[in-house]
Amino acid sequence: MKTYESCRREFPVFLYKNYTVEDENSELRVTYHFEIPGLSSFDPVWRFPKKDTIPLQAEGNLTLQKMLFGLGMVELISYWKIACPPEVRVQCGPLSPEQIRWWKDLYFLGLGEFFYTNGIQADSDTFMNLRADAPELPGVPRPASEADGCLIPIGGGKDSACTIELLKKSGLKLKTYIINPRGATLETVRVSGLSIDDSIHAGRTLDRRMLELNQEGYLNGHTPFSALVAFSSLITAYLHNLKYIALSNEASANESTVAGSTVNHQYSKSFKFEQDFHNYEKEYIQSGIYYFSMLRPLSEFQIAEYFSRHPAYHEVFRSCNVGSKQDIWCGHCPKCLFVFLILSPFLSHSRLTEIFGTDMLEDRSMLEDFQKLTGLTEEKPFECVGSRDEVNAAICLTIEQMETSGAALPALLKWYRAQPLFESAFPHRHDYDSFYDRNHLLPSAFLKILSDECYGGTLPC
Repeated sequence: MKTYESCRREFPVFLYKNYTVEDENSELRVTYHFEIPGLSSFDPVWRFPKKDTIPLQAEGNLTLQKMLFGLGMVELISYWKIACPPEVRVQCGPLSPEQIRWWKDLYFLGLGEFFYTNGIQADSDTFMNLRADAPELPGVPRPASEADGCLIPIGGGKDSACTIELLKKSGLKLKTYIINPRGATLETVRVSGLSIDDSIHAGRTLDRRMLELNQEGYLNGHTPFSALVAFSSLITAYLHNLKYIALSNEASANESTVAGSTVNHQYSKSFKFEQDFHNYEKEYIQSGIYYFSMLRPLSEFQIAEYFSRHPAYHEVFRSCNVGSKQDIWCGHCPKCLFVFLILSPFLSHSRLTEIFGTDMLEDRSMLEDFQKLTGLTEEKPFECVGSRDEVNAAICLTIEQMETSGAALPALLKWYRAQPLFESAFPHRHDYDSFYDRNHLLPSAFLKILSDECYGGTLPC
């Protein structure tokens, strides 16, 4: 394995050289050109379907150029992390001092898990010297004109399904957005009743050289994928003249993965990033498109309850990263266990066992992950999972329901029932019934829908 220090000494510079745009009849193809001198060049590709076959004249559109340039600024971090060069030179677009601070903040916080799991001692000032000495981007501003409708990014899990169901009540034109479609994402659209013809599918192709270098022992780890979703969905909404982008990130994503630190697997799903991106777009891109998360006021606990009311999705949703290539629940990872637990107060134990193909709560080998999810260890699993408190609330409610009905507790719940944690958590089992996080960006019309559907028309004080 290579080390952070040795890589930085051997490869001191990373170049964001440029990007090339091919405007074809049906799609916009964007190829980014990065290089770590002395190691390798990288040429990842994005493909965006167009609204029609009319040429976009992208080279003269400053608004679109800023979006494409920004997507490259996010994409580069996947290649920078291979060797973590201390200097990054941006050669294809300008960055003000304020923008440089914005990007370094995203990189540092978005790579918190990468630094932590690789044992890297980095600080926000010196981990990267970001320079941009390129001229202004070409073209004139062209904000989205007379845009309407809403773009909903789809990940294949329960959260984006809930956003679809909420926004079906908005009366807006809805289009779904999928990066590299797979079974669960396509099935989510199908069972929602929305037209697959209104589903926009972008393609992201990684440079194979990055994958080879990972195999050779260069540095690897988690990057802020949801920041890619943000910039690529902005491009997609712009190309299809849509006014809103409605994400499906919840309040629970704000909790750190490592207790007492800023290390958060879900940093780019947090409200801080949502607000930062919203402000960045307004200040530096100015497309006129409004980016927000429809589920931000809610906890994962509340989302699970709402999702339980929509059985059409129960057979098709998938959130398991281990089983993603096969489009299955692996039934033996922290993410599967979390989803099983958070749904357990709202769906029967037998139904959950059918969905996951196994009774995860009888699997004693999952005890370590169970302890991580409930806060008995400093670290939560490095997955997109809910807060420690709401997992405990879900477990306590499930135990209460099973004991009331006379059902025998499965192994993990029986173990939990005997711990001091149960006695301290049980009185708080209803804390999330009316949870409401006021830190959100929902426009009033969207908040009204959420209020009616999830709070009976009256938001908590």
